[in-house]
Amino acid sequence: MSNQRPETSFEGEIQTDFQDKMTYGDYLCLDQVLSAQNPRSDPPHHDELLFIIQHQTTELWMKLILHELQAAIAYMKADTLEPCFKIFARIKLIQVQLFSQWGVLATLTPSEYAQFRHVLGQASGIQSMQYRAIEFTLGNKRRAMLEIFKDDPESYAKLQAILERPSIYDEFLRHLYRQGYAVPQESIRRDWSLPYQRNPKLIPVFKAIYENPRQHWDPYAMCEKFVDMEEQFQLWRFRHMKTVERIIGYKVGTGGSAGVAYLKKALDFTFFPELLDVRTEIGSVGD
Repeated sequence: MSNQRPETSFEGEIQTDFQDKMTYGDYLCLDQVLSAQNPRSDPPHHDELLFIIQHQTTELWMKLILHELQAAIAYMKADTLEPCFKIFARIKLIQVQLFSQWGVLATLTPSEYAQFRHVLGQASGIQSMQYRAIEFTLGNKRRAMLEIFKDDPESYAKLQAILERPSIYDEFLRHLYRQGYAVPQESIRRDWSLPYQRNPKLIPVFKAIYENPRQHWDPYAMCEKFVDMEEQFQLWRFRHMKTVERIIGYKVGTGGSAGVAYLKKALDFTFFPELLDVRTEIGSVGD
């Protein structure tokens, strides 16, 4: 007597005939995605694949962040804030993913990385066009950073266009102005390519919003979404700095930056300064 069990069939009507039909791999272009990891160490070092995938997945998440930010800007231009709440909630969760990814890379030890770091040459995350696009879109604009992309005309043109138009925070301030809030003229008409400068005249505007959230619900909720994004970005920057410190110590970065010192300096920057400054004024003695 045979002990073999009869072969069980697939449940329901699972598709098994893919002749002239699109498959999961076709839709996601997995042949391209999964063949895009090309370690350069010879012989291939085991941990180089981790390093490549870490950075490729980061770029994919950043592509989605940029997609979402552009949608939010379009809604702000149309004076419709409510759809932005879901967009910013999604961005925050993407940022959480990006933060957590550093933990995977941190399993790479200094001695392991030293065995293949030389194959990077001058390649560095500082050359990430999408990261720079995110920074510019959020308001950290530095024209000098365009020079990194001068040999890539397409990336240069894209970044220059983002540099020279209002950031998402600028668009929020312009929205508030159109809604009748006392946003000063210098916040709605300026050279958008210049770095944003904190403006004390905005503090009374945000103070009124925070002290009367029911009356100003949409701007109030939007302010908190901006603060969420700021906080998550700072956590990401800190984790980035600590991971680099853990793996290469205080070596100069492959792209020529000061490495950990450069990353530490970035922690001092804030995208939306008045949204943090106003907290000191809310509920203060003498109000």
